[in-house]
Amino acid sequence: MASDNESDAELDENYYTFLNLPRNATTEQINSAYRKQSRIYHPDKHTDPDSKKKAEIMFNRTKRAYEVLSDPHQRAIYDSVGEKGLKTEGWEIVHRTRTPAEIREEYERLAQAAAERRLQQRTNPRGNITINVNATEIFTPYDDSEMPRVEIGSMSIAQSIEAPITRKDMIVMSGNLYSSNGTGTGGFMVAGRRLLNKGWMEVCLGAGNGFLLGFKGGRTLTSKLTLNGGTNMSFQENGVIPAVFSTLAVQLDKHTVGSLTLNAGPHSSMSTQIDHSNDQHAISTSFVIGTPHVYFGLSYTRKMLENELKLKLATKVGTFGFVGEYGVEKKVSKYSSVIATVSVGVPSGVILKLKIIRSNQSYVFPIHLSDEIVPAAIFYASVTPIIAWFFVKKTIMDPMEADRKNIEVERSKRQNEQRLAAKKMEAMAAIHLMQSTYNRIISEEQKRKGLIIKRAIYGCVTDDSSQFKPEASHDVTVPIQCLVRDGTLQLYESSKSDLPGFFDPSLGDDKILRIEYTHNDVLKLVNIKDNEPLRLPG
Repeated sequence: MASDNESDAELDENYYTFLNLPRNATTEQINSAYRKQSRIYHPDKHTDPDSKKKAEIMFNRTKRAYEVLSDPHQRAIYDSVGEKGLKTEGWEIVHRTRTPAEIREEYERLAQAAAERRLQQRTNPRGNITINVNATEIFTPYDDSEMPRVEIGSMSIAQSIEAPITRKDMIVMSGNLYSSNGTGTGGFMVAGRRLLNKGWMEVCLGAGNGFLLGFKGGRTLTSKLTLNGGTNMSFQENGVIPAVFSTLAVQLDKHTVGSLTLNAGPHSSMSTQIDHSNDQHAISTSFVIGTPHVYFGLSYTRKMLENELKLKLATKVGTFGFVGEYGVEKKVSKYSSVIATVSVGVPSGVILKLKIIRSNQSYVFPIHLSDEIVPAAIFYASVTPIIAWFFVKKTIMDPMEADRKNIEVERSKRQNEQRLAAKKMEAMAAIHLMQSTYNRIISEEQKRKGLIIKRAIYGCVTDDSSQFKPEASHDVTVPIQCLVRDGTLQLYESSKSDLPGFFDPSLGDDKILRIEYTHNDVLKLVNIKDNEPLRLPG
């Protein structure tokens, strides 16, 4: 099975370009383009067996492009996520009208579900490593005569493995270790999870600080109401300690979810939380009443999707004191993110938290800089991650990204080698089928001294842009002339490689289209970039 990256590298069909249509083409334009190309490629128009076979290939492509663009639902999916969206199983929107943003959201949900299913077909590990660093002596030295000490205060490791047994049953094994000041604790748990109609249930057994037996479950009560809950019993030397917990979640509107959580046990609490999230912002409020503290929390996240960046502000105020946080999250690859957060509070002081997320693994490094609010500690906590980021980006990440792109281009070339060869054969077949149309249009344009294409070349040019590279270019005079209608040539803003009679001679490289033409018997020359629109005569 191909990986996600491999799937992304596959060539995508551009139906608009193939029919030489703008992205906002009307139904009338789509029908007209289909009729024009059908007159060239319909198998019934050709009697020669070889020509008929070539016509069948081109007509099937024409028919497929027309079927997608003439169907409002398929066209909406195609416009939002491309041809891959039409191949995605499980669409729930084919017979509904949704906005492009909703279609993309639905596609991403389905794609994520498919990716999760592929992951669950294998053992799916999840892990967290946290290393707490004590660096308070840097800003409040214990002894000025000695170098300030930076030491690891504690470390914790948690790991879980999900092993699907059937489509509805799963075994989850998890363990954790914690070490601080030379002493450590740990635990191990095995859980069996089963999916039910509109819900799930789980039974777990654990060992560590005594034996643990637990039961959890959840159910979707209505389209907007979900209930999760459970109980566990911890068997310890001083007796059995029970605990009960439950969460009721309500979908308040399209972007807002509210929840009420109750915990009864050694650390009893009641909390309510409201989360609101859209493409630009996320706001979360929480109020917790429990032992040993009562507090109110508020957080705001600004999503800058174009930069794959999130800016976060948060605060908590309660009987423990107060804490304020500000930070940034940057997505550095498809599965990786880095997070830097500065926490300032009483009595916690100043803490810089660095977090690296890689797939389902996370590595957290809280660095305690001072026990009190020291301006120097706040300044260096804010500036150091920025300097470190730019240094790592320029010296490590940018070169790695350039290498990765080169590798992807080469892999894409290898992956699509067969398809590119087929596209080249189709282009040659299309040119062969265009001959009669080409001769007719040339005759018509000559009579009116209209637009006559003397020569058209598509491909890569040399460094000085004066000559085309022979191995990375091809003649497209016939296809370009066949696109002339009543003395006018109109090309739209998309790669020309998807036009009939065209193919990509050098995948991943920059290409141009050079047209030498006459209009009113005046010879002219024009060069355009691959995605540049063109209208002749200009």
